Amino acid sequence: MMQPFEFFSVPQIVFGRGSFQRVGEIIAARGRVAMIVSNAGEPGDGRLVDRLIENLTRAGVAWRFWKQSGEPQVAHIEQALAVARQGECDCVIGIGGGSAIDAAKAVAALIANGGSPLDYMEVIGKGEKIRKPAAPWIAVPTTAGTGAEATRNAVIGCPEKRFKASLRSPYLIAHVAIVDAELSADVPREVVACSGMDALCQLIESYTSNQANVFSDPLAIQGIQLASRSLLRAWQDPSDLEARDDMALAALLSGITLTNAGLGAVHGFAAPMGAYLPIPHGTICAALLPHVIAANVDSLCVVDPDHIALMKYATVGRLVSDAMDLPFSVAVENAIHFVADLAEQMGIPRLGPFGLTHENALEIAALARKASSMRYNPVVLDEQVLVQILEKAM
Repeated sequence: MMQPFEFFSVPQIVFGRGSFQRVGEIIAARGRVAMIVSNAGEPGDGRLVDRLIENLTRAGVAWRFWKQSGEPQVAHIEQALAVARQGECDCVIGIGGGSAIDAAKAVAALIANGGSPLDYMEVIGKGEKIRKPAAPWIAVPTTAGTGAEATRNAVIGCPEKRFKASLRSPYLIAHVAIVDAELSADVPREVVACSGMDALCQLIESYTSNQANVFSDPLAIQGIQLASRSLLRAWQDPSDLEARDDMALAALLSGITLTNAGLGAVHGFAAPMGAYLPIPHGTICAALLPHVIAANVDSLCVVDPDHIALMKYATVGRLVSDAMDLPFSVAVENAIHFVADLAEQMGIPRLGPFGLTHENALEIAALARKASSMRYNPVVLDEQVLVQILEKAM
């Protein structure tokens, strides 16, 4: 019997170089005053936001602006929301990396539903349901990583509680995602590396998730192939637009697959760790992914040697090696070594220099077990194994 599933996706995806030029006409069909949430520059700096404002002006759309600095926190969302309400914004544009797009998503939801982020946040908030569609909003990613342009959750940090958690609802999905690889040409190499590792991690975790399905699997496989052949190229040569196209599509696919299949232990760790220590999200993913794969494989071989996730980890190893006839054990080792070597080649650091120690690893592991992503990991990992994973990533 085929496993039942639901499938969520962005209603309209505008993909390809030059598609950014359509932003004015697309938002004009949805509102008259746009709230711009950006970490890709600000008005007057002669960069991307100025191009956006020119597009809006030609389309007859007024605007207000919020600069998202760092990963979004509860206080940021409340401040941005105040700007949007004061400006009577009826639509939202998130432009930049995943932090700006998640912040835009949260603002759009709260414009329509009222209240504060903590009213709706999982784990650390009240967890109330979002009952009304978000204000119309469009996502314009400039990095190839989080896939936030295609997800139905907004990740928000709460430093006071040392945790990051989500607002989550199908109502949060963007009305339109404009994915133009040319916008990533000026992104620093370290951001290309970390965001790309996040995309690859999301693809692997959603592919091996216990909620993966016949619709999400082919998309995850395509994304893994794209990222494994093009991430290093995109990092090495910013002018390689074919590699940028591949990574833009891989990130988009990762957002779609995680929305429909969930993630796993890497992102379970990321929820408390990103709030507990000043570590970029993609760095966490890169450092933990090989050790989580190894721990999952070891545990599955003991508790369920016929588990489908074991076959899938071997498939990942074959995909990244472009050798589909590799035996199981070799293929699994290839998957582990590929992701570890890729992070090392791009100079992504380990986690010890950011303050991860044996002492705080115990607390982070305990917090990670509460994260929503942990329930999608293909096998339950006990706290001792979680601590060992962290220690191997120091």
